[in-house]
Amino acid sequence: MPDTKSEDMTESTSRISEVMAAISGRIAGRALAPGDRLPSIRRFAAAMGVSPSTVVEAYDRLAAEGLIRAQRGSGFYVSQIALPPLKLTEAETPKARAVDPFWVSRQSLDADAAMLKPGCGWLPADWMPDAALRRAMRSLAKSDGDLLSYYGSTRGSSFLRRLLLGRLTEEGISAAPEHLMLTSTGTQALDLIGRFLLRPGDTVLVDDPCYFNFQALLKAHQVTVVGVPYTPSGPDIAAFKTVLAAERPRLYVTNSAIHNPTGATLSPQVAHRLLNAAAGNETIIVEDDIFADFEPEPSTRLAALDGLDRVIRIGSFSKTLSASARCGYIAARPDWVEGLVDLQIATNFGGPSPISSEIIAHMLAGGGYRKHMEELRRKLVRARREVAERLFRLGITPWLQPRGGFNLWCRLPEGLDSGEVAQAALAEGLVLAPGNVFSVSQSATGFMRFNVAHMLEPRVYQVLADALKRTA
Repeated sequence: MPDTKSEDMTESTSRISEVMAAISGRIAGRALAPGDRLPSIRRFAAAMGVSPSTVVEAYDRLAAEGLIRAQRGSGFYVSQIALPPLKLTEAETPKARAVDPFWVSRQSLDADAAMLKPGCGWLPADWMPDAALRRAMRSLAKSDGDLLSYYGSTRGSSFLRRLLLGRLTEEGISAAPEHLMLTSTGTQALDLIGRFLLRPGDTVLVDDPCYFNFQALLKAHQVTVVGVPYTPSGPDIAAFKTVLAAERPRLYVTNSAIHNPTGATLSPQVAHRLLNAAAGNETIIVEDDIFADFEPEPSTRLAALDGLDRVIRIGSFSKTLSASARCGYIAARPDWVEGLVDLQIATNFGGPSPISSEIIAHMLAGGGYRKHMEELRRKLVRARREVAERLFRLGITPWLQPRGGFNLWCRLPEGLDSGEVAQAALAEGLVLAPGNVFSVSQSATGFMRFNVAHMLEPRVYQVLADALKRTA
């Protein structure tokens, strides 16, 4: 006769393991944080389709392992030491890592002075207003001790915020002081928004391709990232609506002005249709406007059309002034800004560095910034034209000719893998940005993003040509 008692015990043990795995998975995925209360025994038993006694046994075993703790008369809670370190990447082969969103950042940031970096996302030092920055720093050095020694205020420099409100008004955005806060960086602005609005397991929509650090940062928030194909006039609206209906994303993160990496510009028609579709799905839009000042004239802005209702504007001046004296900002609904200010206090104890904020404010306040940007735009027009011609001789063609900015999104000769080309070039001291670094769907194998300001040395083309030959 079958040993039914043994079978029952095996089945019971299996169900206990399933419950333990479900709780452990929620903790590992950050859906349950240290100190959070676990679902009640009866509620979780119903959700799992098991008996309450099975959940009791599973909770007791997890408590014995130290993952959770029992509190008499109150229930079970996640232990303060339950979470393992958050791993954003796994150990991978160099070839696999070539299309990882962290790859270009690590290579560019850690490169020594001898490395050529057409894959990086910033301008060369000699293109930046160093003399004006030095004057601003000398002026601040004479300030009183409060500026040099104290924490920043919770919303950041009032001087810089007044200047930013003026810039928003010029765009047609009616914003008051309560709509605006400063952050340490543009990246921190997006991180705060993610902490404020997202929960593990939420879906976030990004462009495909998109700025690679959007993907890296969102991965840290334990969300599902979904891509929408990007066209020369903005996201593919038909695909956008399909993803909204299927995935119901909480956020859509994008660049409106001079899209990164493609250089495309959002058209008014696509902007209106995008806003209508997002509103119908209650999807919040985060508009990263970091490249706005590279435009020869302003294009359509989602925040201006929406009036900062369900569109959040973020930005910084790391691309135009300094990636060292960094400061970002968030423009959003006042009730959201209030929550974000509290979150910044919790995670940063106050606003951004008062010194960095005042340096940037001094730079923006006079006419020097406008003249600096006019000169940058002139230099970049020449550089984009020259680099496009030289790349064309290697069989590399731009996807489009951008209206501004320093990036060219290019198609490599047929059959080449940009990740393999980037690895071959790295061995010769050249940092490139392969296409799949930017692509959620990994559909940009044949593309590469080039920073034209870092491609004016002849050796760039010699190394690139050799890398193309070796990987053909």
